[in-house]
Amino acid sequence: MIVWINGAFGAGKTSTARELTGIVPDSVLYDPALIGDALRALLPRKRLDEVADHQDLPSWRRLVVETAAALFAEVGGVLVVPMTLLRQEHRDEIFGALAARRIPVRHVLLAPAETILHERIARREEAGRSDRNGRNGQTDRTGRAADGPDRHLAPYREALDWLTADAYVVDNSTLTPRQTALRIAEAIRTDTAAVCEIVQTPEPTRETVAAGVLLFDAQDRVLLVDPTYKPDWEFPGGVVEAGEPPARAGVREVEEELGVALDRAPGLLVIDWEPPKHPAYGGLRFLFDGGRLPDRAIAALRLPGPELREWRFVTEEEAAGLLPPERYARLHWALRARERGTVLNLESSTPVP
Repeated sequence: MIVWINGAFGAGKTSTARELTGIVPDSVLYDPALIGDALRALLPRKRLDEVADHQDLPSWRRLVVETAAALFAEVGGVLVVPMTLLRQEHRDEIFGALAARRIPVRHVLLAPAETILHERIARREEAGRSDRNGRNGQTDRTGRAADGPDRHLAPYREALDWLTADAYVVDNSTLTPRQTALRIAEAIRTDTAAVCEIVQTPEPTRETVAAGVLLFDAQDRVLLVDPTYKPDWEFPGGVVEAGEPPARAGVREVEEELGVALDRAPGLLVIDWEPPKHPAYGGLRFLFDGGRLPDRAIAALRLPGPELREWRFVTEEEAAGLLPPERYARLHWALRARERGTVLNLESSTPVP
């Protein structure tokens, strides 16, 4: 099990985590900030300059999960993780990958009053300024120079809605780290801090076959969905199960994901060979035409909480800003095939001559 202690810079995550490891039996402190430190030493400066935060590096998010899995294999027990995680898509990617490895996560948010956070951050930055000559200034846990409380608090405020809905919240305004840790330990023992509910999608071990279904509204905008278990938007659909026809898999996934029961088998638009690109294995990708949804079906669309965050009808131009390039190219050619009443054979999202 992982106890992920979240919160703004200055919330007391690390001191609480240290106390918690002395209370929870067989627990080990695992600080992903060390992975950020390693990447800053290993990656070229040009790559580091491309991101504002090391959490934006796909390698950081993947290594956080892989290191957790390696620690479990080595020592087992409970990993206590003090790490600010304010972007929901990053939380979904990391927690989803942990769930796929059957590592449950209990998500805890330390939420002292903002006035207290402001004071703590200001004190840290003042200490950093006074020590600047010896240590080159104060940095936060992302490795960036600290330059004012609001810089840390603004993204925290923006994330509070989803954080408080997702995590077990502890107001530690008047609690010591020891008292905070005792409260968390009791919440774990009584299951008040429940295991985070997120879809478990085992990572493939070889090439996969996946089927997506394009659904349209009366304006011919296409329906996209935002999965919780991976970054970027997607088409409704999923992996084809062993022995299952791809078109039937697409119909099944649409009903499971959105509650839409298609009344006919969807027609094939494109078949695309996605080559392996480490760490992904690639495979065959089918896109089918599910047709226009009537208004009553659109009004009845539902989302399974652990699997999808949102759905949206978009134009082709709008889709370009939501889908990764190869997925958008697949959509582009699927729409051309729909216009022409044909089927296109693609490799790497490019038509085969």
